[in-house]
Amino acid sequence: MTLKEALMALFQFRKREDRPFTETPGNAAVEAFLKGYSIEVMPRTAAKVDNFRDLLPDGTRVYIAHIDGTPIEEMVATAKRLSSEGYNVMPHFPARIIKDAATLENWIAMYQGEAGVEQALLLAGGVAEPQGDFHCSMQLMETGLFDKAGFKRLHVAGHPEGNKDIDPDGSDRAVMEALRWKQSFSERTDAQMALATQFAFEAKPIIAWVNRLNAEGISLPVHIGIAGPAKLQTLIKFAIACGVGPSLKVLQKRAMDVTKLLLPYEPTEVLTELAAYKAANPDFGIAQVHFFPLGGIKTNAQWAIDNGGDAARPANG
Repeated sequence: MTLKEALMALFQFRKREDRPFTETPGNAAVEAFLKGYSIEVMPRTAAKVDNFRDLLPDGTRVYIAHIDGTPIEEMVATAKRLSSEGYNVMPHFPARIIKDAATLENWIAMYQGEAGVEQALLLAGGVAEPQGDFHCSMQLMETGLFDKAGFKRLHVAGHPEGNKDIDPDGSDRAVMEALRWKQSFSERTDAQMALATQFAFEAKPIIAWVNRLNAEGISLPVHIGIAGPAKLQTLIKFAIACGVGPSLKVLQKRAMDVTKLLLPYEPTEVLTELAAYKAANPDFGIAQVHFFPLGGIKTNAQWAIDNGGDAARPANG
């Protein structure tokens, strides 16, 4: 078969809209690793889903990403809908787009009063310059407003491959210092805390990072970010925009393979390797998987179902 014929065959394969994503053969370690997975949505993507109960089991933790420019009313309406459908809602609170403590207190009151929200992901946010008084998640935590409102769970960001916005020199000194502060905060407050990480595509750097946290005395449970099934071009675009580090080479290598170029990416390989490591090392710090549905919520949810994910709540995630 010529190269042209091979490309045409792959193109026709991809055009078959009824072809599902491939299923992983039964793998008890992967099923156990996916137990209690969470997933992320935005108001505009959530609006395209008629009924989340067709996609996600009851009790799934659903993060709501707050992109700069999204009105708080839309965020709260999405939280109210998801809560009413039986999901544990965790909205983002991006520090750099929150004007001041009064605004933060108002957001918390709206989420609680209208949607019964009791958990939040606190992060700096994607904008370069603060639009108000806050520039990092630690400042949000220091207000005491989440504790005052009785929030039961606070998650903060983790970066398995570093973060050049925080450590421009390529080290992880500032990131590790912030994590030690957050570890200390978790020990002096009642809130359950965890690290929700950026997505990555290679298991070995993730394993090394989680083990390093343990060596540094950081015992916050890790909810590891995983990109859900998507077109390769879509993933590369998001990976570059989100500052994914060395594991981006996994996608670049795939793009060089003509037999895989037009096929959808699935996170089977990275999850299988992480699950095997967790099974062999039960005390390993990853507690849950957190999906970024870059190829669509429905596609990601179906992949999770096909691969044994049931989203049952873990006892201590």
